[in-house]
Amino acid sequence: MAIQCSVAIATYLDHLRIERGLSTNSVESYKRDLGKFSLLLDEKKLDFDSLSEPDISSLVGNLTASGLAPTSINRFLSSLKGFYKYCSLEYQIVNPMADVTQFKVARKLPKALSVEEVARLIDSTSNPADPQSLRDRAILEILYGTGARVAELVGIDISDISKDSFDGEEITILKLRGKGTKERLVPLGKYALDALDNYLVRLRPPLLAKNSQGERALFLNSRGRRLTRQSAWTTVLKAAKASGLEGRVSPHVFRHSYATHLLDGGADIRVVQELLGHASVTTTQIYTLVTIDKVRESYSLAHPRSK
Repeated sequence: MAIQCSVAIATYLDHLRIERGLSTNSVESYKRDLGKFSLLLDEKKLDFDSLSEPDISSLVGNLTASGLAPTSINRFLSSLKGFYKYCSLEYQIVNPMADVTQFKVARKLPKALSVEEVARLIDSTSNPADPQSLRDRAILEILYGTGARVAELVGIDISDISKDSFDGEEITILKLRGKGTKERLVPLGKYALDALDNYLVRLRPPLLAKNSQGERALFLNSRGRRLTRQSAWTTVLKAAKASGLEGRVSPHVFRHSYATHLLDGGADIRVVQELLGHASVTTTQIYTLVTIDKVRESYSLAHPRSK
C-alpha cells in the first residue's frame, strides 16, 4: 500500500500523542526530527517507503557534514527508529532502521551546584520593592526542593498541592506530571513551603484578579495567565546573573543539584529514583558518579598514601 511520507508522519504523531500519551514537548521533538527527515528525502529524491540502510547512512553523512552534534544526530536516529518501527507494523514496509546503530557519545556528568551556590541563587530574588520577586523565589525553591523539570513546574495547578500526615506530623505534598503523563508525589520542605505561602497570600490573588476566567495554574504571569516555560527560564537566568553564576545555570541544573545533594546526604538511590520520576534506576545512577567523584577527590587531597 503506497502512502505519502507526510501522511505517515502525521499518523505516527497522532499515535504518540493519543495512544502512547507522550507530552506535547516530546511530540514536538519528534515532529521536528521527522520534518527534517522529510526535507532530506525531498532533497535526495528518495521515497520513505523504499529506503535502505545505505540511504540512511547517506542522510546521516549529510547531517554530520552540516555540523550537527552527535547527540542531535542520535536523537534524530532514535526518532526514525520509532517511526519506522510503527510504519513497518502499520503499512508493512521494510524497516531500514533495524540494524542502524547510533554514535557512541561520552557520558557527561550532570553539572550540580554546591549548596552555597543554590542558596546564593535563591537569595538573589529577594527584593521587597518588587512583588514579582515573591513568585520568582517560590519558583526557584520548588525547582530545587522537588527536582521538578521546568515543564512540570509550569504545569502545576493549585489543586496539585495537598496535605498529608506522617507519624503524626502534617506534610505538604506536590503532584508533578512528568514525561508520558506519568504522575508522582513529592514532599515540600520548609523553605519551599514558606516561599510558596508568601507567593500564594501576597502576590497570586492580585494576579488572578486580572484574569476573569479564574486560572487554575499555580504560577501566573503579569496578566494572570499560566506562566510559560520561557518565562520560567527567564526567571532562572535573571537569578543566575544577579548571583554571579551566569553561564552555569539552567532550570535543569536545579534538578541535577537536587538529586546530587540528596545522595550526598545519604538518601537511598531507589528513593531518589522515585522522587525524580525515573522509569529505571540506571538513569538515576549517573548521579552516584558525581558523588563518587567527590569522594575520590577528597581522598586524593586528604590521604597521605593516595598518590
